Amino acid sequence: MPPSPSNARKAACLALQAIYRTKAFADDAIEGTLNDVAVSEQDRGLALELVYGVLRHAITLDWRLDHLSRKPMARLPLNVATTLRVAAYQLLYLDRIPDSAAVNEAVKLIRKQPGHDWGGLVNAILRNLIRQPSPALPDLMVAPIEALSLKYACPAWMVERWIQAFEIAHAEVLCRKTLEIPPMTLRTNILRCSRQNLLDRLQAEGVSGQQTSVSPVGVMLNKCGNPGQLSVVQEGWCYIEDEAAQLIPPLLDPQPGERILDACAAPGGKTTHLAQLMQNQGTIIALDRQRERLLRLDANCQRLGIEIVQAHECDVTTDVPEDTPGTADTLFSYPHFLTEPFDRILVDTPCSGLGVLRRHPEGKMLKHFSTIEQSRVRQRKILDRVCHLLRPGGILVYSACSIEPEETTEVVSSFCQEHPDFQPERITSWIPAAGLSLVTDHGHLCTAFQSFTMDGFFACRLKRSRTI
Repeated sequence: MPPSPSNARKAACLALQAIYRTKAFADDAIEGTLNDVAVSEQDRGLALELVYGVLRHAITLDWRLDHLSRKPMARLPLNVATTLRVAAYQLLYLDRIPDSAAVNEAVKLIRKQPGHDWGGLVNAILRNLIRQPSPALPDLMVAPIEALSLKYACPAWMVERWIQAFEIAHAEVLCRKTLEIPPMTLRTNILRCSRQNLLDRLQAEGVSGQQTSVSPVGVMLNKCGNPGQLSVVQEGWCYIEDEAAQLIPPLLDPQPGERILDACAAPGGKTTHLAQLMQNQGTIIALDRQRERLLRLDANCQRLGIEIVQAHECDVTTDVPEDTPGTADTLFSYPHFLTEPFDRILVDTPCSGLGVLRRHPEGKMLKHFSTIEQSRVRQRKILDRVCHLLRPGGILVYSACSIEPEETTEVVSSFCQEHPDFQPERITSWIPAAGLSLVTDHGHLCTAFQSFTMDGFFACRLKRSRTI
């Protein structure tokens, strides 16, 4: 029997339950569920839409449903609450699905599950959601935190810190961006083709796209279905990567024949970009603490035809002795693949990920204020450990998919204060002219608060003095 559209809703509900129950990443939960539930390729798109849509709008959905249910959503069984959220998302945000289909499929789905029959309750709540107008949102001038939280489905703690750090207008921009559906963007593998070659081949295969606004190697696609099935992806003509991320490796300005360290490399997006800029000549030592992620890095290098990357399982925050000073005679205390100094180092650091919530909307549920502090501590430790590996006169680029001050400007400022041999350099010379508005007053990269359709990234370029 072929898969039915009902299976898309079932798969979405199961994936969401896994995310809520185990705090799993959406990508992992969806992949696991789609392996267990028979869903056609066409309906796979609906399942993805439902999962990501519910995650993006969960706070607003629960607020609307709480006004109609005797029990708040937080107190309902998870399978019931999830069924209601999926149906409510269809009713409130998807025009192409008839209201009757959304309601009937939700009732059918919940009645197929063992235990108490919740069908009547689900039907009543959803019918009232259709009939009753939305309650008024709080006044932005009176209760700005609650107003932005409910309008854009952002946790109150997140809204509050954005208002404090960036004021209300910019905070609203950040909140609004979490609801954006991000574009599908490719980075041209210049080792195999030009950007125009890539666009021409996509067009020949019925996929339309256009050049990105700032990145000189980016292509933004219109509808393309599952991008992993594109021949240009499978054959290594390109790498799936947001335009903001494509702007980071050029800031390092790696040269053919150099020795480069990518301290937090997997799954290899920026690593492979560095290799392309080096014309596949030289050496890149790529580190990551998770073996599974390094396997993905190796697979990406093989697919893209990159041969200069040496991947190692290594966590520099634990694998390097705590008391290792940064002098030449103790450099050999590091693992053997870190014993020679590097010309350039990229630290694309683990962070809160608050700049990529539109791509990972489960972060609205999984992230907390403590996440930022934990990330800040780890970021400083990574910088402190790898900075001694850079040769005099070398370049270090620090980047994060976050614009939170604790993870970006404050980390860089405190690091430079404690390491006076490192000085910031303005990135203007390494950013395309079309992206000069992304350069901050301090000469750093910040892709937020702009009209470009990019994730929220921060990056800065540091040069080590020639005399230490």
